[in-house]
Amino acid sequence: MSDTTQSGPVLAADGTPLKRSLARALRMQKMRALMLIAPLLLFILLTFILPIGDMLFRSVENRIVSDTLPKTVVTLADWDAKSGEAPGDAVYEELYYDLFVAAEAKEHTKLGTRLNYEQTGISSLFRSSGRKVDDIGKDHVKAIERAADRALKDEALWFEIMTGGSGAAGNSDLLTAQREKMRNLTDEVFPADIGFVPGAEISELFPRMATAYTDFALFTAIIDQDVVAEEDPWESVFVAFATEVQAPGGAEKLASYSGPGAAELQAAGEALADLEPISFKAAFLDIDEDWGDVDNWRTIQTYSPKYTSGYFLNSIDMQKGPDGAEARPENQQIYITLLKRTMFMSLVITGSCILLGYPVAWILANLPTRSANLLMILVLLPFWTSLLVRTSAWKVMLQQQGVINDVLIWLGLVADDARLVMINNQFGTIVAMTHILLPFMILPMYSVMQTINPSYLRAAKSLGATNWTAFWRVYFPQSVPGIGAGSILVFILAIGYYITPEIVGGTKGVFISNRIAYHISSSLNWGLAAALGAILLVVVLVLYWAYDKIVGIDNVKLG
Repeated sequence: MSDTTQSGPVLAADGTPLKRSLARALRMQKMRALMLIAPLLLFILLTFILPIGDMLFRSVENRIVSDTLPKTVVTLADWDAKSGEAPGDAVYEELYYDLFVAAEAKEHTKLGTRLNYEQTGISSLFRSSGRKVDDIGKDHVKAIERAADRALKDEALWFEIMTGGSGAAGNSDLLTAQREKMRNLTDEVFPADIGFVPGAEISELFPRMATAYTDFALFTAIIDQDVVAEEDPWESVFVAFATEVQAPGGAEKLASYSGPGAAELQAAGEALADLEPISFKAAFLDIDEDWGDVDNWRTIQTYSPKYTSGYFLNSIDMQKGPDGAEARPENQQIYITLLKRTMFMSLVITGSCILLGYPVAWILANLPTRSANLLMILVLLPFWTSLLVRTSAWKVMLQQQGVINDVLIWLGLVADDARLVMINNQFGTIVAMTHILLPFMILPMYSVMQTINPSYLRAAKSLGATNWTAFWRVYFPQSVPGIGAGSILVFILAIGYYITPEIVGGTKGVFISNRIAYHISSSLNWGLAAALGAILLVVVLVLYWAYDKIVGIDNVKLG
């Protein structure tokens, strides 16, 4: 059909071409429809899509190591983990400065907890070292403080030395770099102006000391909210000065310095001349001999990248090793077993619900409406009772001194000294969860069965079919969509259940969801919990795809 005539295009009542007017009206209609569903889309985005995305991100995110020990992981990258020897002194030196700042920010314990998931005992190593790291180089610190009649005990003098004095050129690049480092470490916002900019001259001559003082200044101004010029510098500033002065060429650099506090720094340099240079490796080994353990350093090196596959490897009973992925020790392999158990028991529970729910749904669908409604109350009654109460009731009934065992003994079916063990195992979990999830199977099947015309069965019987043949060949195929809907609903609910298995499952009847809940609430290993959740999500999607290929999701009906 053409939108033009011999005299030109067809016009609407307002004089615009009809085609353009219809397109505008259709566009407005689509916009109104989008506005109507926008709240629902926003709700789904905020409560479903974003949490799943965050879970998937947490399963690979591993920034805590590189954010807490930024310089250490860079230096450690050159260490050969297969050498069998601990890293050299350069790595321990970087560890000192990184750990000092982390300990001041109280972030070192979080790092220890993260690495303890991979190497047992490393958490206590970081915790104890964080308390003692400020004792490293204490003789050098005291020598500097006592030099020049304790002139370097003056906070204002240190501030003048590190800024270069009024009008001196500043090193804004260093301040920016350390601001980013502190932001990554503490998740705090560090504004541009903190009342301090490191001097360019002192930064060039003594970069380690300038970096340490800049960290101190940022922390003091933002975290402690104090005035930098009025606070004593950290011990790491003194240690950095001592290390750089005692290094080859350090004395010459100090002699060339002519800025504020030059005389005082010269006196401090002379006081350090009688002391041995600091051995950071020896100092850390004095704190804890485990700093010489190659496995601890290998763990730090392995998990230093910002993103890792370690959580997913752990969730399938593997781990990252020097040569890549490797199997965990046999006594630590639990997750594959839990996943298989979860799949098996969820299928058994789904099958049990089908066997028990189908007759009930058939009876409800074939009774008069008044009677069916009364019986439906019994099906819905469990929803009016707390899930915790229902599960606890099964714990009372199934235990060895419970109601069921007492009845069996009273009937003479079981001896008193041979009571059945029906709790804290798979049997107890299957029984309790079948009871809890049974209504979710009955309702979809009942809704579908209500739509099946009874005349189909009468017609089949009139043609000579037996009751069984009429049911199997006519009635049952029409009820399959209800079975499919109930099975999907029950299976997905069962695979993610954790309250009932936690109460009645013991050690042999728990699901993988119980382990996920443990890592979220107790061990705080959110990365592993996210990886397990992601694997569970993939398994459900694969089973959903297989069901769609075999049965067809279009055949699933809720009535």
